[in-house]
Amino acid sequence: MRKPNVIFILADDLGWGEPGCYGNRLNETPNIDALAASGIRFTSAYASSTVCSPSRAGLMTGQTPPRNGITDYLRPDAEWFIPLTEGGFSDNELPEDTDYHLDRELVTLPQMFKKCGYATGMIGKWHLSGYDENGVKHGPEKYGFDDVLISEQVGIGGGSYFHPYDRVDPHIATALGENEFLVDRMNHEANEYIKKHKDQPFFLYLSHYAVHTHLAGKKEYIDYFSRKARLTNISYAAKAELPEENPVLAAMLKSIDDGVGLIRETLKDLGIERDTIIIFTSDNGGETRVTVNGHLRDGKSSTYEGGLRVSLVMDYPGVTSPGTVTDVPTINLDFYSTFAEILGYDIPKEHITDGVSILPLLRGDRDVDAISQRLFSWHYPLDEPHFLGGRSSAANRKSDYKYIRFFDDGSDELYNLREDESEKNNLVDRFPERTQEHQVLLRNWIREVKGIVPEGQHGLG
Repeated sequence: MRKPNVIFILADDLGWGEPGCYGNRLNETPNIDALAASGIRFTSAYASSTVCSPSRAGLMTGQTPPRNGITDYLRPDAEWFIPLTEGGFSDNELPEDTDYHLDRELVTLPQMFKKCGYATGMIGKWHLSGYDENGVKHGPEKYGFDDVLISEQVGIGGGSYFHPYDRVDPHIATALGENEFLVDRMNHEANEYIKKHKDQPFFLYLSHYAVHTHLAGKKEYIDYFSRKARLTNISYAAKAELPEENPVLAAMLKSIDDGVGLIRETLKDLGIERDTIIIFTSDNGGETRVTVNGHLRDGKSSTYEGGLRVSLVMDYPGVTSPGTVTDVPTINLDFYSTFAEILGYDIPKEHITDGVSILPLLRGDRDVDAISQRLFSWHYPLDEPHFLGGRSSAANRKSDYKYIRFFDDGSDELYNLREDESEKNNLVDRFPERTQEHQVLLRNWIREVKGIVPEGQHGLG
């Protein structure tokens, strides 16, 4: 029996409520919605961090950020991780001679696939080491990817969505003609990769830069969504600080969705659609300057639900039942263990994983208590607040209850997510014993994973 191909599509900074199948009324994502209709949609899926690099490191290793050493986003001029010792780097400061990067001793997700006979390809954003332009040489090809395309050489934060891609790689020639749009080009490369590897099992990681600010979309799409939102004078390449009904973000997401449709049509034409698992998700919550995360509180850089919870749809033909919707909590750390089970890969004992296989959930097994009732934990230490407003904190979730500890001022918050997903009613004073239980669990977990609380801040003892 042929091993399933895997196409993992990752959006950048996409808010939980942005796809149409999550209730958005402006955005149009018919292909993502169709993927959900043919497979499973998760309403309580989490990222392992509220910002990109640690979340992506968690995805690649199956290890929670403090365990693998990356707890904040990596700056463009160095490859680094926070050493698992006392101290650490502040939010905007790195040693000039640092040579840290994602641990090369860990077997990453693509390396796992390679060990199981797969071709491995990556298109797009890496953000787990520095960039060649700054003299560092630990790019994605060193972590298990045979083919690496359209990968950044400098940071894209300033915007680089139309050719020439000065903030990605100015040496990339066009393939789609004048005024080529980066998302379209990445979709095209994904399509070509699939055609090239149709006769062997493959793992393709399509890691979009969109919808990371500064936002930019194709004019015809922005015009369309501007009319739909009844807005005028919208910039075609701007930060577009329009948190509700943002036509620029809608245009970018539409282009991502076009790629999902292109990929599924190609798989069908090649006769391998039934042999291919497709996952669509985001690395963290949406940035609140440009979007809202549905009814969830806050966004990127925050340990509230809006920063940690992500949209996730997955189609595993022959395994997932069409149209399934689940509120069972999962986390992106689970993909490592899930794919290991699917591939029959034995994870070495020395490679500690912090997720679990969600294959029983994908199969629709009735008994998924081991998945749903486990403890979820996050550690996000900062020497100073994130520029988007995120604070130094840690959090955990057990069953319906979510606890947050803010290290900067030592304050605690507790929420019943079953009754209050928007995290409006702090229950710390009402449930002191439950609060203490979560404090103990969080303290013990931070110790286990060797998490660091910045000096002068309020840890848990």
